[in-house]
Amino acid sequence: MKKIYRWQFAGVLLVFFLVMLSLRGEGPYKDGTYEGRSRARYVQEPYVGTVTIGINGGRIKTIGFSIVDTLNNEIFDGAYEKHFTGNDLYIQQCRNDWKGVQDYPRKLLAAQDIERVDAVSGATWSFNIFKAATLKALEKAKK
Repeated sequence: MKKIYRWQFAGVLLVFFLVMLSLRGEGPYKDGTYEGRSRARYVQEPYVGTVTIGINGGRIKTIGFSIVDTLNNEIFDGAYEKHFTGNDLYIQQCRNDWKGVQDYPRKLLAAQDIERVDAVSGATWSFNIFKAATLKALEKAKK
């Protein structure tokens, strides 16, 4: 019969304890709803991103994200490209960033960590705003 040493038993207990903690679903955040707003580094532009994050069981459960053009008092959405009629480059940029606005919340929900969310190709503007606003919201939610 194989002899079990105290350090081996302690290691098994530690692994068991860590597994049990992970099964509880508790993450690094306080339950509640938190909002973050940011322009990221685009402080000369009239766009403000808002992220609203719902935390339950210490984990991110819901995420809302929008960007508002404060100059026109208009939400940046799939129709925003109308402001750039005749400028195909800006129209494509609007489409890319709109895809980012739609995708980033889903990606964060799956990753549970903003540092593990990658930018959508061609949508770094919306990503930078999303990330900056998310960091502000999550800072408020830290335990």
